[in-house]
Amino acid sequence: MKQRKSYKLSAAEIVQLIAPMGGCVATDRITVDGNRVGYMCRTEPINDLDSGWQFLAGDESQEYVDVADNSGVYDVNTIANYDPEIIPFLHFPIGSEFERDEVSGNLTQIR
Repeated sequence: MKQRKSYKLSAAEIVQLIAPMGGCVATDRITVDGNRVGYMCRTEPINDLDSGWQFLAGDESQEYVDVADNSGVYDVNTIANYDPEIIPFLHFPIGSEFERDEVSGNLTQIR
């Protein structure tokens, strides 16, 4: 039986920070462990409800990412609550990629 996740933020702590823009995928390293977004990319949406955004802490192994239970689908606003630093980049086009610079600690565009 699948274990219930214990999210870092409760539903009551999620506030509306951005206009609705659809869903995204984020790993448990962000939503459960509470890490900041270390890598984000925007791919072609799979349907009208998908923003195309994917968020990772940046330290996940391929094996970790390959396990479906280690990620979830969320409203982009939810992930903005976990890490508001993503907000300025959310309207970048499909194909955009950002990673957290180890020196400055800021998200920077890599593609």
